[in-house]
Amino acid sequence: MRLTFALCLLSLFQIRCVGKTTQCKIETTLGIIEVELYPEKAPNTVANFLKYVDAGLYANSSFFRACTPENEAERDIRIEVIQGGDLPIEKEMDPVAIETTEQTELLHKDGTLSMARDTPNSATCSFFICIGEQPSLDFGGARNPDRQGFAAFGQVTKGMDVVKKIQGQEEDDQYLIEPIKILNITRID
Repeated sequence: MRLTFALCLLSLFQIRCVGKTTQCKIETTLGIIEVELYPEKAPNTVANFLKYVDAGLYANSSFFRACTPENEAERDIRIEVIQGGDLPIEKEMDPVAIETTEQTELLHKDGTLSMARDTPNSATCSFFICIGEQPSLDFGGARNPDRQGFAAFGQVTKGMDVVKKIQGQEEDDQYLIEPIKILNITRID
């Protein structure tokens, strides 16, 4: 009886210690990718992404870019990602301030969800998913000349096989010849 009570208390303690996450489902024509977002570590980036999700703006967008070992061969700093969330400019919301990996401690590992950007504080709707470890995308990494890295804010929990299928599609200079449609991105209760 005491052991059962102690195990119950331990379980409650572990649940309270685990940070809150938000779950989302990315439905594509090649399958479903499930992700968890980390609002306690990257609150601004998660809030930005969820504004697009909750407004239904990712419906009928696409995964349009894939970086592979083959099409990155000429670059000094190579990455493997798929990029999606392309929206018409009139549907883009204001850019969000970058929450660097130095601030959040969320690194670009296999399955990491992160915001695409040009310059610091320019991310809007476009995001990417890492395939394998991508330390050059972290703060101080050399992929971007400003060395601020990118704002990681989530992790794939199911569907890395779908991510790899998307990465394997035919491309021309990293842009998918036939972008993979994102049917919708929704929260999972």
